[in-house]
Amino acid sequence: MMEDIRKVILITGGQRSGKSRFAQGIALDAAQTPVYLATSRVWDDEHRKRIERHKAERMERWINIEEEKHLGSCDLQGRTVVIDCVTLWATNFFYDSDGDVQQSLDGLKTEFDKIVEQNATLIFVTNEIGMGEMSQNDLQRKFADLQGWLNQYIAARADEVFLMVSGIPVKIK
Repeated sequence: MMEDIRKVILITGGQRSGKSRFAQGIALDAAQTPVYLATSRVWDDEHRKRIERHKAERMERWINIEEEKHLGSCDLQGRTVVIDCVTLWATNFFYDSDGDVQQSLDGLKTEFDKIVEQNATLIFVTNEIGMGEMSQNDLQRKFADLQGWLNQYIAARADEVFLMVSGIPVKIK
């Protein structure tokens, strides 16, 4: 019988705060061959180059999976997984629903609930976008609401939560 490694870790913070590096460090300490579950769509050439650079920076030890929306369909049993990132994952649902916050949140919660049923250590990386001033743009305000509610949903179910500040992890939970 497989050892129970079921655990959820949420790492949040601002852009370039060191979230992904910290998440990858946790994963590499926990597993010989961790999984990197990338949620980003390729939006344009610059974004494609960024994705390729990130892939090249990860060592051979990583198993790379790309899944834009249906994280619960990935077989992650017995694995340590970095899900990078929740913000891009939420963007995919938000974009596909034409900005419908409730529809997006419902779909995201459903997929989150499916993925955490697996016997895996799941390290979610997300952006804390609600710490700045409120946007004057309606679409950005709606997305900030979606992101905030999703972060709260994941954090409530997480075993550990870290806030990254200038490359320094601050344990919240």
